[in-house]
Amino acid sequence: MRIVLTGSSGRLGRQLAAALRAKDHRVTGLDLVAGPETQVVGSVANRTVVDRAFAFGADAVIHTAALHQPDLRKAAMRAFVDVNVSGTLNVLEAARAAGCTRIVLTSSTSLMIDAALSAGQADRAQFLDESHGPLAPRNIYGATKLAAENLARLFAEGNIAVAALRLSRFFPEDDNAIGLIRGDNARAIELLHRRLTLTDAVAACIHALDAAKPGFAAYIVSAPTPFRRDEAVELKRDAASVIARHFPDAAALFAARGWTLPRSIDRVYDAGLIERELGFRCTTDFAALLESLRTGAPLPF
Repeated sequence: MRIVLTGSSGRLGRQLAAALRAKDHRVTGLDLVAGPETQVVGSVANRTVVDRAFAFGADAVIHTAALHQPDLRKAAMRAFVDVNVSGTLNVLEAARAAGCTRIVLTSSTSLMIDAALSAGQADRAQFLDESHGPLAPRNIYGATKLAAENLARLFAEGNIAVAALRLSRFFPEDDNAIGLIRGDNARAIELLHRRLTLTDAVAACIHALDAAKPGFAAYIVSAPTPFRRDEAVELKRDAASVIARHFPDAAALFAARGWTLPRSIDRVYDAGLIERELGFRCTTDFAALLESLRTGAPLPF
């Protein structure tokens, strides 16, 4: 296929471009930043730039270009609207004009987090799937990602398949919401309930490109969680005990590395829908992380 890939100089986009070319797809990369995988340099907020990318021909588009959660520290709200909303509309309109029948949009689980959940006010962990709502994102990042999804719904007509992938965390930056736990310790814990690896993010995009059905669908993409919904209260009150029940040697393995287990977990992303409907499941989970600690292999993230 001829594929337009936006965000091709980004962390996800660079890996995606290489993986797509390895499958003999012809990729045209578009990004604000020049890079080896980028043929068209410019912003998706500029329709003329977007049209230049599609002028090479396109059967499908993978739209990853966006301002992200870490950009909240430095970008104005207007910039989020320009890139995440207007930019997405430009890409969708160009895809329709080019006759694309497959569109993959990278969205975010962040759009499901409202102010109350972010503040940790509930007495139990919240298990979040695609039925969760009403959606009331807590910041401009989540609000613009939700707006982008809603725009994408309008373009899923006839034989056009549009898949919005609500990716959980795969970027390396720390999240202040984790408290005193930082770095690799935090990323290891997140594989239990709110993280996936970059490799799995790439695989999910390519799988959705091939497997998505005509119409619009949003899918959470996150490492498989070991937790059950009947553990929700205990996860909020004493997460370490729940983890120990599922993984008896986790505490010792963490301690040997100078890490700690969390006292509380407030949310769990349920990625079951994409497995049931499209047959995709992330390959790296918390069990794989523990195996890396046991054997001294590189950490999977």
